[in-house]
Amino acid sequence: MKKTKVLIIGAGGQLGAELAIALRKIYGTSEVVTADIKDPQGVLLEGPHEKFDVLQRDKLFELIKKYQITQVYHLAALLSATGEKDPRWAWKLNMESLLYVLEAAHELKLDKVYWPSSIAAFGPETPKAMTPQQTIMDPSTVYGMTKLAGELWCSYYFRRYGVDVRSLRYPGLIGWKTPPGGGTTDYAVDIYFKAVAEKRFTCFLSADTYLPMMYMDDAVKATLDLMEAPAEKVRVRTSYNISSMSFCPAQLAATIKKYIPEFTISYEPDFRQSIADSWPRSIDDSDARRDWGWQHQFGLDEMTKDILYHLQKGKN
Repeated sequence: MKKTKVLIIGAGGQLGAELAIALRKIYGTSEVVTADIKDPQGVLLEGPHEKFDVLQRDKLFELIKKYQITQVYHLAALLSATGEKDPRWAWKLNMESLLYVLEAAHELKLDKVYWPSSIAAFGPETPKAMTPQQTIMDPSTVYGMTKLAGELWCSYYFRRYGVDVRSLRYPGLIGWKTPPGGGTTDYAVDIYFKAVAEKRFTCFLSADTYLPMMYMDDAVKATLDLMEAPAEKVRVRTSYNISSMSFCPAQLAATIKKYIPEFTISYEPDFRQSIADSWPRSIDDSDARRDWGWQHQFGLDEMTKDILYHLQKGKN
């Protein structure tokens, strides 16, 4: 039986670091190679790591051959708010890097590829409540445009070349191990750090802006569940809707106040408000639940309790 060897590209980000920990528990530290354009720190120091620019196509092929990689998790990307500051660079980075990974998967015959999509692939004309798997997709940001185009490329490489590429449309992902990374939903990460450190937070979205969200533990679980599912159960080859909860900043603040009564929040909506307004308020992920048995574990209160516990523990 062929040994599984994993390469995580963009491992220095919020999701990448968490996946590195989880995958090393499954396959062993030496079998999971992390790669990022930044110098390694934290968990990335604990196993094999390569400093790597994902736009170096030849270097990508070299790494896969060097470590005899069988699976690639391609996470490197400019996120929504950051991408709007330099749209052409966001398109180049997000699209060319995906195509290089798909080419490598085809030419080097990798077993599986994982690439994340996002609710940013939806847009103003998309139904906002319980957004279905198949629906209007008219993204309003360059990040969302790259996600929609990327979904189609993944489906194309599966249909034409048989590349086993799998994907999830992540909602906002919330964790405590790394700081926010420039996404529109990242207020829901930053608010916890500020609540513990300063007892106050200024939100760049309005109080009643509902968005789909997910705790990082559930995002990692969903990713691994999808990647471990038998190929015949993966019926969606663009990207699966995935969700666990939806809330607005006012609800999140109220939940935090249960544990930090002196916490206060104010609102100063900026350009990210129009981005958030173009996205769904809630997601129908019944296809994922039907096809490969997806089930979430964390709601808003469970997530808040867990994050504040870890952040306050680290502060003391």
